Amino acid sequence: MAKRIQTPLTREAARELRAGDSCLISGVIYTARDAAHKRLCELVAQGKELPLDVKDAIIYFVGPTPAKPGQAIGSAGPTTSYRMDAYSPTLISIGQTGMIGKGKRNAEVVNAMKEHGAVYFGAIGGCGALLSKCIKKAEVIAYEDLGAEAIRRLEVEDFPVVVIIDSEGNNLYETGRRAYLDSLK
Repeated sequence: MAKRIQTPLTREAARELRAGDSCLISGVIYTARDAAHKRLCELVAQGKELPLDVKDAIIYFVGPTPAKPGQAIGSAGPTTSYRMDAYSPTLISIGQTGMIGKGKRNAEVVNAMKEHGAVYFGAIGGCGALLSKCIKKAEVIAYEDLGAEAIRRLEVEDFPVVVIIDSEGNNLYETGRRAYLDSLK
């Protein structure tokens, strides 16, 4: 049974999630890819205000396609998360609690998650058109010049994800692989 998550995702709520948990997210999440992450981290380094409040926020690593008439957003499948690895520890340290993407994360990201209480969710790549149906509203809030990579505020309902790495560092990519290999013995 899927766990229902209502944003904002507090550190306490993030710490209750475990690798392998299926979740349905409802509320507000944000989009940002590597170009936007770089700009955000530059602002942090300069001590300037960010264009969004990352405290208890979930950021979805996506560059959606344009919306068709009557849709909130176009296809919105996850992008490869390692592109954000250089930036995620900074944002986690100032309050971000969730990330949605696909693929592995490096040790620095996992260490920041463990230290500060954050989680990494996986969304299914190749299902962008289906995932977009869970997005009820989308608006660009920063970096419009980045096009698809602009930061968007999304209102989502029952957005399906799986906890890949929890706040204790448990990693479904590792434990799932081991369990599968053990099942072959």
